[in-house]
Amino acid sequence: MNTLIIYDSTFGNTEKIAQAIAEVMAGRGPVQSMRVAKVQSSDLNDVDLLVLGCPTHKHRPTDAVQAFLECVSRKSLRGISAAVFDTRYRKPQLLTGSAARRLAKSLRQAGASLLTPPQSFFVVSREGPLEPGDPERAAAWGREVLDRLDAQPAS
Repeated sequence: MNTLIIYDSTFGNTEKIAQAIAEVMAGRGPVQSMRVAKVQSSDLNDVDLLVLGCPTHKHRPTDAVQAFLECVSRKSLRGISAAVFDTRYRKPQLLTGSAARRLAKSLRQAGASLLTPPQSFFVVSREGPLEPGDPERAAAWGREVLDRLDAQPAS
């Protein structure tokens, strides 16, 4: 199983979450983790599982992630399983927004099959750090994503 984790990170918090997820998933096959600015369309070739995450900025994904998503054509991710996450403040989504919710919608429109609901991890302040235990919670979420992937019927 080939996994690609694409992330954007402003202060390093989202990168830490991506790394925790990558460590868990590395036990199941090749995992490539990369910043969204370095992703090329060819990086999506032969991907079985796509994990996408970024900080929530002004209720939305970062500009770099939005630009990446604009380049992903509708139905181009057909047959790819996906999961999405964001980092944000621990406040009601009505106040903070959730980049992950928007990421999920964009990936579904591109044909990806989401394995889990969008997941949020939390920062204590604008520059971080992450809330205590969130890297471990990210690892547990990564295992849940893999379990859901295993539970899918073979195609």
